Order: sequence, then structure tokens, then C-alpha cells
Amino acid sequence: MVPMPGRWWRAAAAVAAGALPCLAFPAPALWWFAYVALVPWMLLLRSAPTGRRAALEGWLGGAGFIVAVHHWLLPSLHVFLVPLAALLGLLWIPWALLVRQLLGGTSASASASASASTSAVRPWAALVLVPSGWLLCELARSWQGLGGPWGLLGASQWQVPPALRLASVGGVWLVSLLVVAVNCALVLLIAVPAARAPAVAGVTGCAVLTGVVWLWVPRPEVSGGLRVAVVQAGMVADGPTSAERRFAAEERLTRDLAGQGVDLVVWGESSVGGDLAARPDLAGRLAALSAQVGAPLLVNVDAHRSDGPGIYKSAVLVGPGGPTGDRYDKMRLVPFGEYIPARAVLGWVTSVGEAAGEDRMRGSAPVVMDLPGGVRLGPLVCFESAFPDMSRRLARDGAALLVTQSATSTFQDSWAPAQHASLAALRAAETGRPVVHATLTGVSEVHGPSGGRIGPALATSASAAQVYEVPLARGTTLYVRFGDWPVGAALAALAAYCAVRGARSPVLRRPAPEPSAPPARTARG
Repeated sequence: MVPMPGRWWRAAAAVAAGALPCLAFPAPALWWFAYVALVPWMLLLRSAPTGRRAALEGWLGGAGFIVAVHHWLLPSLHVFLVPLAALLGLLWIPWALLVRQLLGGTSASASASASASTSAVRPWAALVLVPSGWLLCELARSWQGLGGPWGLLGASQWQVPPALRLASVGGVWLVSLLVVAVNCALVLLIAVPAARAPAVAGVTGCAVLTGVVWLWVPRPEVSGGLRVAVVQAGMVADGPTSAERRFAAEERLTRDLAGQGVDLVVWGESSVGGDLAARPDLAGRLAALSAQVGAPLLVNVDAHRSDGPGIYKSAVLVGPGGPTGDRYDKMRLVPFGEYIPARAVLGWVTSVGEAAGEDRMRGSAPVVMDLPGGVRLGPLVCFESAFPDMSRRLARDGAALLVTQSATSTFQDSWAPAQHASLAALRAAETGRPVVHATLTGVSEVHGPSGGRIGPALATSASAAQVYEVPLARGTTLYVRFGDWPVGAALAALAAYCAVRGARSPVLRRPAPEPSAPPARTARG
């Protein structure tokens, strides 16, 4: 039995090792670190003396990863981030068992009694199945009710052009698979000398795949462009008149755009604090701004709806004649931030954190809006930019420009604004459509159809209106056409592995009766 001090040492190491990948995301943005960040954790798991110990260290490492990647939620969730991380950490238990089984030296399949053919196949299987197991964890926690796809490992590669090209083929999922495969190959190189050939082949295969995609997959074909202005109000002190003061700041910044020939002006999330149908004064001021600038305004209304109960967050297009009738209501809400699951049971959390005092209402369907000149716009609201399927759906519906309206002022001095803005690069690369990420208080960015940043970003310290020359593109990426096929391939690989394991399991059979002893021969006298 492992001594108690050793157990505590391994438990602490598992939490720390699971937290390491957070350094690959903004603000540190050490993108290269993602390719080695899982190695310490995987080395620990492969050396676990029992499957139960590997499961425990997988759980602790998963919890450490969630806390590290979401540490900026502490001001809102306080101590509740720890039990939430403990819950989500359970998703890494199957992956941990897979790592121990395929990479470990203490499992039954790695014992001296294992056949030579099985031992030779295991490293090759690990290069496929360990990344597939990780992707299964990411897929499960991407469900909206569990917090959504924030901190997917592939998203750490948002500033790497070859990785963005991979995203155009298989989305962020394909990038995650490649990153974990490289980590797996490094573990084989370090800890399994007999598997150096598969390990080198694995790294080489990842490089060749990336090179082939970079050289042969067509780039988005630019066809025209738009001048889009992003209006970032900056921080406004909280108080009874904060909504009106924010509106006045955005109004002033927008007036400065007159005469600059912009085609669209975008305000951030919750930029308008009153329903335009119930506040004709606000609607009139927005219409006057549109006429003065000579372009429609995409604003975001966060208010009780006059034509129905509840608060909606809505992207609303306003022209010189007022609201055009194009409106998109946010569909995927932030748990606790915009609604409280099972409020009758968990409503008390509003007294100890910054949880939603009143649930926001959900929209029912995505919307594509028509701009003057025939360009079609696909709006998303804040948290929704983390979901690859939503931007893919808008691209399939004909959107030529994707716009995310966001507000992260609650987490202004944390890593959250930069992490959120980086998602625009992935969504642009996946869809082959430019993405405008407009926020109230920063970071605001624009990314072109290939995912590269266009123009300067507006930092969290800025209060400004910035005009961007946004190239439009035609054509369809392979990801938009075929969707989340890497997820299907990973699930198929894991299913095949489970089937083979099941077929090789010993079958319990009734023992055959022992043969009866031959009759005794009598001696002859």
C-alpha cells in the first residue's frame, strides 16, 4: 500500500499538473506550452499503482484544470467554484483510466504476461485513443448546463495560423486532437523507450497533417469588404443612472464617426438599458445617430420586454427610420450569471455572490439580418461565441459577417476579456467569415475570414470608436460543410476500442467435470 505521505504528494501533484494548461490561454498566451502542458499529468497517471488511484488523480487534475481556466469567476461564484470544479472534474476519470491502460507500466495489459503483439500495438492505439478520450471530456463539458465550451484546449492556438487552418477543416475539435496527440507522443518518448518509433511517427504525422492542410486546403476567397465601426463605451460607475450615462458615452463616440463612410456601427452587449418599443426617446436618439453617421447601428437591449414577461438580451438593428424589425434574442444563457438553474432550490446563492437576481428569457431561433447593400449579418451575444455550432449555423444560413456583442466588465482586471476575445479568431477560421467582437469595456477585436486579427484591438482601458476595414469572403469551409466530424471519429475510435476489449475479456464458463479415474487393475497371482 502506498504510504499516506505519498498519497498526499500525488494528489497535490495531480491538481497542479491539471492546472498547467491554463498558461497556454490568454492573458499569458503561451500557445506553444499547450503541446507539453499535459505531459506531467499523463506521466503521473501512467504510474498510478491502481485504477482507482488513476481515477482519483484524473478527477483531481480535472478539477485543477477547471479552477485554473475559470479562476476569474471567483468574484462571482466565490467558494462555489470549488464544488463546481469538483463536479466537472469527474469527466476526466475515463480519460485518466485510458492513459493508465495504454501508457502505463503497471496495468494488467502491460504485465510480463502480455503478448508481444499487444505490447507493440498499444503505443499506436494510445496516439489515437488518448486524444479521443480527451475530446470526449471536452464534448461533455461543452453542454450549456455545465458551463459551455470555455477553455477547450484547441482554443489556446487562436494566434497560430496553421492551427487556424486546421480549424477550418475540423473546427476547434481537430486542433484539440492534434495538441493532445503531441503530448501523448512526448510521454511515449520520455517514459516508454520501446515505443520511440510510434512516438516519432506520431509527431511526424501531426506535422505532416498540418502541412498538408496549410498547403492544400483553399483559403477563403475575398470578395468585397465593409467598413465596420466598433463603439466601446469604457467603464461607467455603477449607480441608478449608469445605463443612461453609458448610452450617452456611446452616443458621443458614435457622433464622431460622421463623415467616415462606415457601413455598420456595432455597440456592445447591454448597451441599451430600455426596451425601444417602450422608450421612443431612446429609439429616436438611435435613429438620429444612424442618419448622422449614414449607417445602421447594431445595438444590444437588456431590458424587460414590453410585449411579454421577463428580461431579454437582444441584438437590434436600427436605421435612420428607427428599429428595422430585425431582432435576435440571446438563446444560450450563462448559468448563474444570467439565470439560476433550479432557482427554487438554489436561489439563495444571490445572497453570497453576483448571481442573477432575475432570470433572463431565452430566444427561440438564430436570426440573419440584412444590411443595406445586400450583406447579411449573423449576430451572437457574449457567451454564445464559445459555441462552434452557433457560428456554423449562421454561416450555413447565409451570414457573410458574424458579430458578437459582449460585456465582461465584471471581470475587467482578469484574464477573461482577452480569453473571450480570442474565441473570435477560432469562429472566423471555422466558418471562413469575418468576426467582429464588440464589447462594452474591452477587449474588442476584429478577425478576418482566415482568423487573423485585423487592425488594433481595443484594450480594457479604452473608451473609443474604432473603424475597421473588414474583408468579406465567399465559399464554404470544410468545417461548415461537414461539421463536427472529428468528434464522430473520436467516438467511433473509442467505441471500437471498447468492443475489442469486451471481445477479449475472459468469458465465465462452468468448469468441465473432471475425468473419472480408470478402474483399478487387480493383481494376478
